[in-house]
Amino acid sequence: MTAPLHEPTAETAPSAAEEAALASADAKAVQGRSLGRIAWERLKRDKLALAGGVVVLLLVVVALFAPLITGILGQDPDEYHENLIDPLFGTPTGSLGGISGDHLLGVEPVNGRDILARILYGARISLLVGFLSAMVAVILGTVLGILAGFFGGWLDSAISRVMDGLLAFPQLLFIIALVSVMPNEMLGLSGSSVRVFVMILVIGFFGWPYIGRVVRGQTLSLREREYVEAARSLGAGRVYILFKELLPNLVAPIVVYSTMMIPTNILTEAALSFLGVGVKPPTASWGQMLSSAIDYYESDPMYMVVPGVAIFITVLAFNLFGDGVRDALDPKASR
Repeated sequence: MTAPLHEPTAETAPSAAEEAALASADAKAVQGRSLGRIAWERLKRDKLALAGGVVVLLLVVVALFAPLITGILGQDPDEYHENLIDPLFGTPTGSLGGISGDHLLGVEPVNGRDILARILYGARISLLVGFLSAMVAVILGTVLGILAGFFGGWLDSAISRVMDGLLAFPQLLFIIALVSVMPNEMLGLSGSSVRVFVMILVIGFFGWPYIGRVVRGQTLSLREREYVEAARSLGAGRVYILFKELLPNLVAPIVVYSTMMIPTNILTEAALSFLGVGVKPPTASWGQMLSSAIDYYESDPMYMVVPGVAIFITVLAFNLFGDGVRDALDPKASR
Protein backbone atom coordinates (compact mmCIF):
# COMPACT_ATOMS: atom_id res chain seq x y z
CA MET A 1 0.00 0.00 0.00
CA THR A 2 1.53 3.28 -1.16
CA ALA A 3 1.73 6.46 0.97
CA PRO A 4 -0.38 9.49 -0.01
CA LEU A 5 1.34 12.11 -2.16
CA HIS A 6 0.51 14.99 0.22
CA GLU A 7 0.24 14.81 3.94
CA PRO A 8 -2.92 16.48 5.28
CA THR A 9 -2.14 19.70 7.16
CA ALA A 10 -4.13 21.14 10.02
CA GLU A 11 -5.79 24.53 9.38
CA THR A 12 -4.37 27.28 11.55
CA ALA A 13 -6.86 29.48 13.35
CA PRO A 14 -6.67 33.24 12.54
CA SER A 15 -4.92 35.36 15.11
CA ALA A 16 -6.61 38.02 17.19
CA ALA A 17 -5.03 40.79 15.09
CA GLU A 18 -6.35 39.23 11.88
CA GLU A 19 -9.83 38.90 13.36
CA ALA A 20 -9.76 42.57 14.41
CA ALA A 21 -8.63 43.60 10.92
CA LEU A 22 -11.42 41.56 9.31
CA ALA A 23 -13.99 43.04 11.66
CA SER A 24 -12.75 46.55 10.90
CA ALA A 25 -12.88 45.90 7.15
CA ASP A 26 -16.43 44.56 7.44
CA ALA A 27 -17.47 47.61 9.47
CA LYS A 28 -16.00 49.96 6.85
CA ALA A 29 -17.71 48.02 4.08
CA VAL A 30 -21.15 48.48 5.58
CA GLN A 31 -20.58 51.96 6.99
CA GLY A 32 -23.14 54.42 5.65
CA ARG A 33 -22.49 57.99 4.59
CA SER A 34 -24.46 60.94 5.90
CA LEU A 35 -26.08 63.44 3.57
CA GLY A 36 -23.58 66.06 4.66
CA ARG A 37 -20.66 63.81 3.79
CA ILE A 38 -22.15 62.96 0.40
CA ALA A 39 -22.68 66.65 -0.33
CA TRP A 40 -19.11 67.47 0.72
CA GLU A 41 -17.70 64.75 -1.55
CA ARG A 42 -19.69 66.15 -4.47
CA LEU A 43 -18.56 69.69 -3.68
CA LYS A 44 -14.90 68.60 -3.54
CA ARG A 45 -15.16 67.33 -7.12
CA ASP A 46 -16.29 70.78 -8.32
CA LYS A 47 -13.05 72.73 -8.64
CA LEU A 48 -14.74 75.96 -9.72
CA ALA A 49 -17.03 75.88 -6.69
CA LEU A 50 -14.08 75.27 -4.37
CA ALA A 51 -12.20 78.15 -5.97
CA GLY A 52 -15.22 80.37 -5.48
CA GLY A 53 -15.50 79.27 -1.86
CA VAL A 54 -11.83 80.08 -1.23
CA VAL A 55 -12.27 83.55 -2.72
CA VAL A 56 -15.39 84.14 -0.60
CA LEU A 57 -13.53 83.06 2.54
CA LEU A 58 -10.62 85.31 1.62
CA LEU A 59 -12.98 88.26 1.10
CA VAL A 60 -14.58 87.70 4.50
CA VAL A 61 -11.18 87.56 6.21
CA VAL A 62 -10.00 90.69 4.40
CA ALA A 63 -13.18 92.56 5.36
CA LEU A 64 -12.91 91.53 9.01
CA PHE A 65 -9.26 92.49 9.31
CA ALA A 66 -9.32 95.57 7.05
CA PRO A 67 -8.12 97.92 9.85
CA LEU A 68 -5.23 95.58 10.66
CA ILE A 69 -4.22 95.18 7.01
CA THR A 70 -4.32 98.89 6.26
CA GLY A 71 -2.37 99.53 9.48
CA ILE A 72 0.35 97.14 8.34
CA LEU A 73 0.44 98.85 4.94
CA GLY A 74 0.60 102.23 6.64
CA GLN A 75 -2.45 103.61 4.82
CA ASP A 76 -5.67 105.18 6.04
CA PRO A 77 -8.77 105.11 3.80
CA ASP A 78 -9.62 108.74 4.63
CA GLU A 79 -6.13 110.24 4.56
CA TYR A 80 -5.48 112.75 1.78
CA HIS A 81 -2.28 112.73 -0.28
CA GLU A 82 -2.67 115.92 -2.29
CA ASN A 83 1.06 115.96 -3.02
CA LEU A 84 0.45 112.97 -5.33
CA ILE A 85 -2.15 114.85 -7.40
CA ASP A 86 -1.46 116.94 -10.47
CA PRO A 87 -2.69 120.43 -9.50
CA LEU A 88 -3.63 121.26 -13.08
CA PHE A 89 -5.73 118.22 -14.02
CA GLY A 90 -6.59 116.82 -10.58
CA THR A 91 -5.39 113.33 -11.54
CA PRO A 92 -2.70 111.21 -9.86
CA THR A 93 0.85 111.80 -10.95
CA GLY A 94 2.72 108.88 -12.45
CA SER A 95 1.38 106.00 -14.50
CA LEU A 96 -1.61 103.73 -13.93
CA GLY A 97 -3.37 106.02 -11.49
CA GLY A 98 -0.38 106.61 -9.23
CA ILE A 99 0.50 102.98 -8.51
CA SER A 100 3.67 102.77 -6.45
CA GLY A 101 5.28 100.79 -3.66
CA ASP A 102 3.34 102.80 -1.09
CA HIS A 103 0.04 102.78 -2.99
CA LEU A 104 -0.32 99.34 -4.56
CA LEU A 105 -3.54 100.17 -6.45
CA GLY A 106 -2.93 103.88 -6.90
CA VAL A 107 -4.71 106.86 -5.38
CA GLU A 108 -8.00 108.63 -6.02
CA PRO A 109 -8.12 111.76 -8.18
CA VAL A 110 -8.42 115.19 -6.53
CA ASN A 111 -7.80 114.05 -2.92
CA GLY A 112 -5.21 111.26 -3.30
CA ARG A 113 -6.80 108.74 -0.91
CA ASP A 114 -5.33 105.25 -1.14
CA ILE A 115 -7.52 103.05 -3.36
CA LEU A 116 -6.47 99.72 -1.83
CA ALA A 117 -7.41 100.90 1.67
CA ARG A 118 -10.81 102.09 0.42
CA ILE A 119 -11.38 98.81 -1.44
CA LEU A 120 -10.71 96.87 1.76
CA TYR A 121 -13.08 99.04 3.78
CA GLY A 122 -15.64 98.98 0.98
CA ALA A 123 -15.67 95.18 1.20
CA ARG A 124 -16.93 95.50 4.78
CA ILE A 125 -20.00 97.48 3.67
CA SER A 126 -20.77 95.22 0.71
CA LEU A 127 -20.45 91.96 2.64
CA LEU A 128 -22.26 93.34 5.70
CA VAL A 129 -25.27 94.39 3.63
CA GLY A 130 -25.13 91.23 1.52
CA PHE A 131 -25.03 88.77 4.42
CA LEU A 132 -27.39 90.50 6.85
CA SER A 133 -30.04 91.32 4.26
CA ALA A 134 -29.92 87.69 3.10
CA MET A 135 -30.36 86.63 6.73
CA VAL A 136 -33.44 88.84 7.08
CA ALA A 137 -34.87 87.43 3.85
CA VAL A 138 -34.16 83.82 4.90
CA ILE A 139 -35.81 84.22 8.30
CA LEU A 140 -38.94 85.89 6.91
CA GLY A 141 -39.15 83.63 3.85
CA THR A 142 -38.65 80.42 5.82
CA VAL A 143 -41.20 81.25 8.52
CA LEU A 144 -43.92 82.56 6.20
CA GLY A 145 -43.25 79.99 3.47
CA ILE A 146 -43.47 76.99 5.79
CA LEU A 147 -46.63 78.37 7.42
CA ALA A 148 -48.28 78.93 4.05
CA GLY A 149 -47.34 75.49 2.75
CA PHE A 150 -48.20 73.55 5.90
CA PHE A 151 -51.49 75.14 6.94
CA GLY A 152 -52.81 76.08 3.51
CA GLY A 153 -56.28 77.58 3.20
CA TRP A 154 -56.80 81.30 3.76
CA LEU A 155 -53.36 81.68 5.34
CA ASP A 156 -51.69 80.30 2.23
CA SER A 157 -53.77 82.57 -0.01
CA ALA A 158 -52.98 85.67 2.07
CA ILE A 159 -49.23 85.04 2.22
CA SER A 160 -49.12 84.16 -1.48
CA ARG A 161 -50.86 87.42 -2.44
CA VAL A 162 -48.41 89.39 -0.28
CA MET A 163 -45.51 87.67 -2.03
CA ASP A 164 -46.98 88.48 -5.45
CA GLY A 165 -47.37 92.13 -4.47
CA LEU A 166 -43.83 92.45 -3.17
CA LEU A 167 -42.38 90.76 -6.24
CA ALA A 168 -44.18 93.28 -8.45
CA PHE A 169 -43.15 96.27 -6.32
CA PRO A 170 -40.34 98.54 -7.66
CA GLN A 171 -37.81 97.76 -4.94
CA LEU A 172 -35.05 100.11 -6.12
CA LEU A 173 -37.33 103.13 -6.40
CA PHE A 174 -38.79 102.47 -2.95
CA ILE A 175 -35.33 102.27 -1.36
CA ILE A 176 -34.25 105.49 -3.09
CA ALA A 177 -37.37 107.31 -1.88
CA LEU A 178 -37.07 105.89 1.65
CA VAL A 179 -33.37 106.58 2.13
CA SER A 180 -33.67 110.11 0.81
CA VAL A 181 -36.09 111.06 3.62
CA MET A 182 -34.39 109.17 6.43
CA PRO A 183 -33.11 111.28 9.34
CA ASN A 184 -29.40 111.44 10.10
CA GLU A 185 -29.96 109.83 13.50
CA MET A 186 -32.23 106.89 14.31
CA LEU A 187 -32.25 104.19 16.99
CA GLY A 188 -28.90 105.33 18.31
CA LEU A 189 -27.33 105.21 14.84
CA SER A 190 -26.06 108.16 12.86
CA GLY A 191 -24.65 108.98 9.44
CA SER A 192 -23.87 106.04 7.19
CA SER A 193 -24.91 103.55 9.89
CA VAL A 194 -28.54 104.67 9.44
CA ARG A 195 -28.40 104.05 5.71
CA VAL A 196 -26.72 100.69 6.13
CA PHE A 197 -29.40 99.66 8.63
CA VAL A 198 -32.21 100.79 6.31
CA MET A 199 -30.65 99.03 3.28
CA ILE A 200 -30.34 95.77 5.21
CA LEU A 201 -33.97 95.86 6.32
CA VAL A 202 -35.46 96.96 3.00
CA ILE A 203 -33.37 94.65 0.79
CA GLY A 204 -34.11 91.74 3.12
CA PHE A 205 -37.82 92.60 3.27
CA PHE A 206 -38.18 92.70 -0.50
CA GLY A 207 -36.05 89.58 -0.91
CA TRP A 208 -38.00 87.16 1.29
CA PRO A 209 -40.72 86.34 -1.30
CA TYR A 210 -38.13 84.62 -3.51
CA ILE A 211 -37.12 82.14 -0.85
CA GLY A 212 -40.65 82.10 0.58
CA ARG A 213 -42.00 80.67 -2.68
CA VAL A 214 -39.35 77.95 -2.71
CA VAL A 215 -40.01 76.98 0.92
CA ARG A 216 -43.77 76.99 0.37
CA GLY A 217 -43.50 74.69 -2.65
CA GLN A 218 -41.19 72.29 -0.85
CA THR A 219 -43.47 72.26 2.19
CA LEU A 220 -46.52 71.43 0.05
CA SER A 221 -44.62 68.40 -1.23
CA LEU A 222 -43.12 67.29 2.07
CA ARG A 223 -46.31 67.46 4.12
CA GLU A 224 -47.75 64.57 2.08
CA ARG A 225 -44.76 62.27 2.63
CA GLU A 226 -45.06 58.99 4.49
CA TYR A 227 -42.94 59.99 7.46
CA VAL A 228 -45.13 63.04 8.07
CA GLU A 229 -48.26 60.88 7.92
CA ALA A 230 -46.60 58.40 10.28
CA ALA A 231 -45.82 61.19 12.74
CA ARG A 232 -49.45 62.33 12.61
CA SER A 233 -50.71 58.81 13.18
CA LEU A 234 -48.51 58.55 16.27
CA GLY A 235 -50.09 61.68 17.70
CA ALA A 236 -47.37 64.22 16.89
CA GLY A 237 -48.51 67.84 17.09
CA ARG A 238 -48.13 70.51 14.47
CA VAL A 239 -45.17 72.15 16.18
CA TYR A 240 -43.30 68.84 16.34
CA ILE A 241 -44.00 68.12 12.67
CA LEU A 242 -42.90 71.61 11.61
CA PHE A 243 -39.62 71.63 13.52
CA LYS A 244 -38.69 67.93 13.56
CA GLU A 245 -40.04 66.57 10.30
CA LEU A 246 -40.31 69.43 7.80
CA LEU A 247 -37.67 72.03 8.72
CA PRO A 248 -34.65 69.64 8.66
CA ASN A 249 -35.64 68.61 5.12
CA LEU A 250 -35.83 72.25 4.04
CA VAL A 251 -32.26 73.08 5.06
CA ALA A 252 -30.78 72.18 1.65
CA PRO A 253 -32.95 74.51 -0.51
CA ILE A 254 -32.67 77.27 2.09
CA VAL A 255 -28.86 77.08 2.07
CA VAL A 256 -28.77 77.00 -1.73
CA TYR A 257 -30.96 80.05 -2.22
CA SER A 258 -29.19 81.92 0.57
CA THR A 259 -25.84 81.60 -1.19
CA MET A 260 -27.45 82.79 -4.43
CA MET A 261 -29.15 85.79 -2.78
CA ILE A 262 -25.98 87.26 -1.30
CA PRO A 263 -24.38 88.37 -4.62
CA THR A 264 -27.66 89.93 -5.71
CA ASN A 265 -27.78 91.91 -2.47
CA ILE A 266 -24.18 93.03 -2.96
CA LEU A 267 -25.04 94.30 -6.43
CA THR A 268 -28.09 96.11 -5.03
CA GLU A 269 -25.95 97.87 -2.41
CA ALA A 270 -23.41 98.85 -5.07
CA ALA A 271 -26.20 100.21 -7.29
CA LEU A 272 -27.66 102.27 -4.43
CA SER A 273 -24.26 103.70 -3.54
CA PHE A 274 -23.63 104.41 -7.22
CA LEU A 275 -26.88 106.40 -7.35
CA GLY A 276 -25.91 108.35 -4.24
CA VAL A 277 -28.42 106.86 -1.78
CA GLY A 278 -26.06 104.34 -0.18
CA VAL A 279 -23.52 105.09 2.50
CA LYS A 280 -22.49 108.71 2.95
CA PRO A 281 -19.00 109.98 2.19
CA PRO A 282 -16.32 109.62 3.39
CA THR A 283 -17.39 106.02 4.18
CA ALA A 284 -15.82 103.78 1.54
CA SER A 285 -18.12 101.90 -0.84
CA TRP A 286 -17.42 100.18 -4.15
CA GLY A 287 -20.51 101.64 -5.82
CA GLN A 288 -19.64 105.13 -4.58
CA MET A 289 -16.12 104.78 -6.01
CA LEU A 290 -17.57 103.78 -9.38
CA SER A 291 -19.86 106.79 -9.30
CA SER A 292 -16.95 109.12 -8.60
CA ALA A 293 -14.85 107.50 -11.34
CA ILE A 294 -17.29 108.50 -14.10
CA ASP A 295 -15.69 111.94 -14.39
CA TYR A 296 -12.21 110.44 -14.73
CA TYR A 297 -12.68 107.35 -16.89
CA GLU A 298 -10.61 108.88 -19.69
CA SER A 299 -7.83 110.55 -17.70
CA ASP A 300 -7.62 107.91 -14.92
CA PRO A 301 -9.24 104.63 -16.03
CA MET A 302 -7.68 102.65 -13.18
CA TYR A 303 -9.94 104.46 -10.72
CA MET A 304 -12.94 102.83 -12.45
CA VAL A 305 -11.31 99.47 -13.17
CA VAL A 306 -10.31 98.61 -9.59
CA PRO A 307 -13.74 98.83 -7.86
CA GLY A 308 -15.39 97.32 -10.94
CA VAL A 309 -13.09 94.30 -10.80
CA ALA A 310 -13.68 94.00 -7.04
CA ILE A 311 -17.46 93.80 -7.57
CA PHE A 312 -17.04 91.39 -10.49
CA ILE A 313 -14.76 88.99 -8.58
CA THR A 314 -16.97 89.05 -5.49
CA VAL A 315 -20.21 88.34 -7.35
CA LEU A 316 -18.57 85.71 -9.55
CA ALA A 317 -17.09 83.91 -6.52
CA PHE A 318 -20.44 83.80 -4.74
CA ASN A 319 -22.21 82.57 -7.88
CA LEU A 320 -19.68 79.80 -8.50
CA PHE A 321 -19.83 78.70 -4.89
CA GLY A 322 -23.64 78.88 -4.86
CA ASP A 323 -23.87 76.75 -8.01
CA GLY A 324 -21.54 74.19 -6.47
CA VAL A 325 -23.56 74.06 -3.25
CA ARG A 326 -26.75 73.63 -5.24
CA ASP A 327 -25.31 70.72 -7.24
CA ALA A 328 -23.88 69.12 -4.09
CA LEU A 329 -27.11 69.28 -2.10
CA ASP A 330 -29.38 68.26 -4.98
CA PRO A 331 -29.14 64.48 -5.50
CA LYS A 332 -30.56 64.83 -9.03
CA ALA A 333 -28.05 67.44 -10.07
CA SER A 334 -25.67 66.66 -12.91
CA ARG A 335 -23.25 69.00 -14.59
